[in-house]
Amino acid sequence: MKNLKFSLYILLASTLIFTSCNDDDNFVPDGGEETNNFVGAVYAMTNGEGQVDGVEQGPNTIVTYGRNVDGTLTPIGPVATGGNGGDFDGGEGLDPLISAYAITKTRDNAFVLAVNAGSNTISALPVNDDFSLGNPVLQTTSAQGPNSIDSYPAPESMTGVNSLVLVTNITRSEFLDGGEPMHRGTLDSFWLLDDGTFQSAGASVNLDNRPSCVYIAPGGAYAIVASINAGAAGLDVGATDNLGTGSTAVGNQDEVVLFGINGGSLTRLDGATSTLRGNAEQRNLPSAIGSQIVRGTDGELYAVVTEAREFQYNGAPPAFPALQDGSVSTWRIDGDQLVDVNLDVRSGEGNTGRTACWLDFTSDENTFFVSNAIEAGLASFSFTNGVVTLLDQTAAQGVGATGNTTDPGAAFGTTEGWIDMWISDDGAFLYQLYGLDGTIGIFGVNGQTLTPIGEESGNLPDTNTQGIVAI
Repeated sequence: MKNLKFSLYILLASTLIFTSCNDDDNFVPDGGEETNNFVGAVYAMTNGEGQVDGVEQGPNTIVTYGRNVDGTLTPIGPVATGGNGGDFDGGEGLDPLISAYAITKTRDNAFVLAVNAGSNTISALPVNDDFSLGNPVLQTTSAQGPNSIDSYPAPESMTGVNSLVLVTNITRSEFLDGGEPMHRGTLDSFWLLDDGTFQSAGASVNLDNRPSCVYIAPGGAYAIVASINAGAAGLDVGATDNLGTGSTAVGNQDEVVLFGINGGSLTRLDGATSTLRGNAEQRNLPSAIGSQIVRGTDGELYAVVTEAREFQYNGAPPAFPALQDGSVSTWRIDGDQLVDVNLDVRSGEGNTGRTACWLDFTSDENTFFVSNAIEAGLASFSFTNGVVTLLDQTAAQGVGATGNTTDPGAAFGTTEGWIDMWISDDGAFLYQLYGLDGTIGIFGVNGQTLTPIGEESGNLPDTNTQGIVAI
């Protein structure tokens, strides 16, 4: 039924492309006098065609929306990325890659970048003047399941090069058959040329954990890679219980790893975790997903990471009744070290904010919002030089699964599943992807608060979406 529904969606959306691109009231391509009235765009990606047997999920599609001045969205149509989706979660179609930034954009808004986990490729699609997307160019990655991608402008001296691109891959072939708890991935670097093609930038680094996110710091000198399953028993080979300098763990207990960037080369500098296996508080272990690096008012760089608390404190696999409130942790980047600032700042109380998984900052970088997938809500936090405070656990609230603490089937059957989000370039609107409802929630950003604007639905499948980006 879902495959049929999705096929009908593709047919309808394809018609939308044809009609919108030939409607003089919207825009005239190729330099015509009339233009559309869009002030930006939103791009949301599907992960294949739905939950099917095997790792490969079918073609990936990016659905394009024109962003109106009031924040509402007008569908433009779908574009194939040229690659396929992948199933590395094996669950209910919510967050199938367990990652942030499966889709992103270059800092100059010239390209949209996407991962294709089922075909082990990444795609670059040029952004046209009317915010539609051009034909994709693909690049093969070094390992299975690319799931997160980020870019940073190349030095001006590199003629013909747009950006450095970093991409994480979920696992390597020697760990693929072991399943999710045994996955260990890679981090690759590429140059994105001005014509949209890729060249290797020379780095392919093996990771100890299953990565969930890569993010490049302002200035382009550092990147962080966040991991899920941090400290889980299946990944604990060679790890110790010594935090060391600045909350630094050893080996596979690192939930966030700091890399130095020199051209296209990458150097592992440090790793850290907020919570060790076997901690006295019996706090569940952090699975870090959403991550960003921001510059504080003191000029220092700070890594900010969201943490779902699923794996149990002794490293045992997640048991749905044992999920705990998620959290946010921050570290200061001090040369080649991660120095802890605020660790395990809760996103809820009494198991009401269990899956803190994605985040985005307001334009002034004094506030950020965190989405909770199962609870289908957004929490707001203040930020001052790495110190974070929960302002409002329900800055926005949808239809969640609060109370379904013992039955995962009931939880996933009722929640809208709020996953990835993105705040528009002008800072005015937040766009929230509902991973189990095929909907985009639209919210006005007013300092530290959000105002519901509306929803856009009918163009995305109910499950197996992964990633959203706004211009």
